[in-house]
Amino acid sequence: MRCTRGFLSSLVLLVSVCTVFQLAPPAWAAPERSLEVYAIDVEGGQSTLIVSPSGESMLIDTGWPGFDGRDAARIGAAAKAAGVSKLDYVLITHFHRDHVGGVPQLAGRTKIGTFVDHGKNLEDSDVTREDYAAYEKAVAGAKRISPKPGDRIPIMGLEVEVLTAAGEHISKPLAGAGEPNPLCAAEKDGEPDPSENARSLGVLITYGKIRVLDIGDLSKQKEMELVCPNNLIGRVDLFIVTHHGSDSSNPAALVHVIRPRVAIMDNGAKKGGSSVVWTTVTSSPGLQDLWQLHYAMDGGKDHNVAPDLIANPEGAAGGGEDKGNYIHVTGKADGTMTVVNQRNGFKKDYGLQPPKLSGSAH
Repeated sequence: MRCTRGFLSSLVLLVSVCTVFQLAPPAWAAPERSLEVYAIDVEGGQSTLIVSPSGESMLIDTGWPGFDGRDAARIGAAAKAAGVSKLDYVLITHFHRDHVGGVPQLAGRTKIGTFVDHGKNLEDSDVTREDYAAYEKAVAGAKRISPKPGDRIPIMGLEVEVLTAAGEHISKPLAGAGEPNPLCAAEKDGEPDPSENARSLGVLITYGKIRVLDIGDLSKQKEMELVCPNNLIGRVDLFIVTHHGSDSSNPAALVHVIRPRVAIMDNGAKKGGSSVVWTTVTSSPGLQDLWQLHYAMDGGKDHNVAPDLIANPEGAAGGGEDKGNYIHVTGKADGTMTVVNQRNGFKKDYGLQPPKLSGSAH
């Protein structure tokens, strides 16, 4: 009888221990994977680092040349923060200096797997020809691809769909898209644009329930082709505001129909950040927040977001030192996102419901 009781006590203890281990995951369990997005300050140009849950990376644009390698150094700092030692892809949206100019300096300091672009330069201007020639020289001998609308860039853990390239766009709606757009009738047609802006290589990046839209500097006429008469894109969660927030892009017929939950404007202190676009974006149905890389000097207090949502509130143009702070987004497969301002550590969590505030904007 004594042995039986001892056996039963041991059995109960074993079951209790097993139950505890079933309920509590071990401390060494791998953290939940996520999509990482870094909006890097390159002073009114563009450079956005995407890191997939698998650890593969894609940099969209490289900022400016010159400035003692400033933009390449800022990209390197963001990559280090993301734990990235190699850029698997460098995607150039188009061949304007503030997007492609940093390639030679970046290639000289960072290992790059594949360059992605829309093909040859299509703008008749001396400066763009010069920048394209510098790009071709820098990527000579490297792997280079030029996808077409509808193609995909193979990044493990993500779905990266090409929407626009070399002036063309997808002809069929993406999965779940295709609804008529009632905003098209009230929108004025965009002017034909012979520049490289209209040839921007634009992508939609999907991870689980999160969809991120970046269409470079695509001009209004080409943006309208994506959403009129039918919305070929559908809704997105994170929108990299087109063309640094310039009013030659970002019509309400696009911004309001894609209904982003969060938007990031990669404006400079005195570049982009149009008051008209600011109003269009902030009034978009369902938008929870707009974040800015810079305080827009021409916008004044009425057309800039709260200081905590601005990575660089003063900068050289405002009389202060520009630290080149980035905005960091972490996205989970369930659709939740967290956005952090490198400058002050201010953070906001975004679920599918109204956002949970960490800290206090003022």
